[in-house]
Amino acid sequence: MGLHPIPQIFDDTDVQHFRRALLDWYVRNGRDLPWRRHRSPYRIWISEVMLQQTQVKTVLPYFDRWLQQFPSIEALAQADIQQVLKAWQGLGYYARARNLHRAAQQIANQHGGEFPQQYDAVVNLPGIGRSTAGGILSAAFDIPVAILDGNVKRVLARLTALPVPPSKALKDLWSLSETILDRDNPRDFNQALMDLGATICTPKNPACLLCPWRERCQVYNLDLQAEIPMRETRNPIPHKHIGVAVIWGDDGRILIDRRPPKGLLGGMWEFPGGKIESGESVTDCIRREIKEELDIDIEVGEHLITVEHAYTHFKVSLNVYHCHYVSGEPKPLECDEIRWVTLDELDDFPFPKANVTIIEALRQGKREEAMG
Repeated sequence: MGLHPIPQIFDDTDVQHFRRALLDWYVRNGRDLPWRRHRSPYRIWISEVMLQQTQVKTVLPYFDRWLQQFPSIEALAQADIQQVLKAWQGLGYYARARNLHRAAQQIANQHGGEFPQQYDAVVNLPGIGRSTAGGILSAAFDIPVAILDGNVKRVLARLTALPVPPSKALKDLWSLSETILDRDNPRDFNQALMDLGATICTPKNPACLLCPWRERCQVYNLDLQAEIPMRETRNPIPHKHIGVAVIWGDDGRILIDRRPPKGLLGGMWEFPGGKIESGESVTDCIRREIKEELDIDIEVGEHLITVEHAYTHFKVSLNVYHCHYVSGEPKPLECDEIRWVTLDELDDFPFPKANVTIIEALRQGKREEAMG
């Protein structure tokens, strides 16, 4: 069951109304965001990628710091990937940072350091899909290319009372986004459409009375705001229990390792450990994992902290223990690199958010020890 073809729902008069009403609303209510103050394709590109699955209020401080550290495509292309990951630390979905770095190098090598204006060239860059390309091209160059991010899917699903989850009607939603796009003013129209979803047509308790499209909105007229967009039926999210070792050497330094460059947390540093097997104790897990990963023997000591963290598709419980290095020469058997570092030096390395919580617990322990 798909979306009704556009002509059966909206005619040309409706489409003209949507364009005019939305742009009038945007003049009065559009958000003042730093990447909108300049038409720099670099700034717009960075913002578009940072805003993927992340709220504006979270992105704002990262965006400012990023531009201070990497003010241009050239600066980003020449940066070390560890610098890039450190600047991204805490934003999650670290493949986005790795893709930005690779894309900057591709732009430097293939496009003379200038962000391309051709759609095919833009979607060929790492980490840029159809909607992100539309967001960049329309905002930076006023090129009429449609968008379909999460906010826009929700707006269009409600506008049409979409009878299936948006993921089941992507072709039709794209067609609608392209149909209503104001081709004479694509920059402001797409920005307005995103703002409408972010500030008015919100997932819960949408502010329908303030919406410029409410008169022709199918969901508003049917009073189905709470039911649409329809949700996918989801399986329970897996919960992984991990044993984690903070391994102290005799000189007071700590052993950390760097993950391989691909995967969820690729290239990030972490405290070593692994999944607790069925029937295995946490301490036995930690000893086994450290032997398998680093080929060293350790003594597992006191429990430091248990960190609960949720990713998109699973949850983890990190059971973290102080450990003492006993014997063996550490080898990076399942990681890319290992280092012995001081507690202060941990700040120099990019760590996933859950590991940052472990570092804070270590520092708190040191402070209490000093006071005690």
